[in-house]
Amino acid sequence: MNLFPNSQFCGNLRRREFLTTVGGGFAHLALTGLLAREGFFSTPAKGATADITTGRPLPLKLPGKAKSVIFLFMYGGPSHIDTFDYKPAMLGMDGKTIQIATKGRGGAKNEGRIVEPKWKFQQYGKSGKWVSSLFPNLAQHVDDIAFIHSMTADSPLHGSAMLKMNSGSILSGKPSLGSWINYGLGSINQNLPGYVVMLDKTGGPISGAKNWSSGFMPATYQGTVFRSAGSPILDLKSREGISAPQQHLLIQSLNDLNRSHLATRADNTNLAARIDSYELAFRMQAAAPEAIDVESETAPIRALYGLDHERTADFGRKCVLARRLVERGVRFIQIYSGGAHNDSNWDAHGDLVKNHEFHAGNTDQPIAGLLADLKQRGLLDETLVVWGGEFGRQPTAEYAEGTGRDHNSAGFTMWMAGGGIKGGTSYGSTDELGNRAVSNRCEVKDLHATILHLLGLEPNNLSFFYGGLDQKLVGVEGAEPIRGILA
Repeated sequence: MNLFPNSQFCGNLRRREFLTTVGGGFAHLALTGLLAREGFFSTPAKGATADITTGRPLPLKLPGKAKSVIFLFMYGGPSHIDTFDYKPAMLGMDGKTIQIATKGRGGAKNEGRIVEPKWKFQQYGKSGKWVSSLFPNLAQHVDDIAFIHSMTADSPLHGSAMLKMNSGSILSGKPSLGSWINYGLGSINQNLPGYVVMLDKTGGPISGAKNWSSGFMPATYQGTVFRSAGSPILDLKSREGISAPQQHLLIQSLNDLNRSHLATRADNTNLAARIDSYELAFRMQAAAPEAIDVESETAPIRALYGLDHERTADFGRKCVLARRLVERGVRFIQIYSGGAHNDSNWDAHGDLVKNHEFHAGNTDQPIAGLLADLKQRGLLDETLVVWGGEFGRQPTAEYAEGTGRDHNSAGFTMWMAGGGIKGGTSYGSTDELGNRAVSNRCEVKDLHATILHLLGLEPNNLSFFYGGLDQKLVGVEGAEPIRGILA
């Protein structure tokens, strides 16, 4: 059939030939996009369980017990010896100057003045775990928690230590933990971001967006920041003059014009990611308002999280929102306690008591409420909850006067609960003053390996090819899960 009998240029051009040649073959892109949606072009990345092009989940290679992660990040560095790492040998030593090697933001020192723990410790649960009076509500859940008392970090400085905790490297430009998880597992809910970050109302942490960046991965894997007050997500309304059906048609057309083809070309990766972002934004207009409707929670749930008290309402609201997002399939949620600088976060260089009572008081009930709520809904077994900061604090005073402590990257405490964790356990230890890890020393990469393992990802095989190398969250030397805390 000649579509253009009167044209001297087309001759005996047939329909298939017309589709092939018109616009340089542009019409074929729509077909490629449709095929990509069905997984026709799927080539899983090495060690990954989702197609990087379509985000289509593939079968897990390991029997992962967790489906989602909620990372409660105590920005600034909470003092382990004043919270969960009981050191009775320090009692009675307050003000005593001793020979002790420390290294923090003030540099290396060989002696210091002891600041003994300022809060009383008490044993809780069947495990008899010692917890300070800073966390009376959280202490009721110790039998669901595994405490890691021998964590170490590579840097005693906030910026690089936070990058290490969030991305596995003290250097910027690497994908964050949430990006790796979504790259490896894919999204469960196509209508919500797979990676959500909620910042403190005082502002973001040092290094800012580098902490939730997708690094050298496509932008679709980066964290989406939810606001701490008002509507968590901005710009969900349709643009003026564009109806919802029109916007949907526009985005669908962009998507069908071959997201797969664009993503396979290095110079168009960002364009493909932008198309994904536009499509997600449209889908969120329908799904997100219901997902973030914290006000619809019942009175008992509001009381459980402390939503009706000014002191705990802000962090409690974020914890409720995290639970709602987990219920809807969001893979990774990170909530920051503390922002900006100095006493706006856990960075207690001056008045330790004032600083820690403020931040612990803001978070204790909401965190306890989160654990209780997840458990009563049957979600704790498949949700991994992680608590901790970028490092701990020293047993000695930073200044000649006062109770402030400097940073301590040589030994500190983090804890994990749910998602395949053996509750009521304590792993590793610091010395009798809490100065440095002395048994079962754990690095940040060991923590990351544990998280990936519990999600069903093999930490030493999960990689992304970039710069001529198979890049890994746990580095070229690899890491193993912390077996002592696994159920």
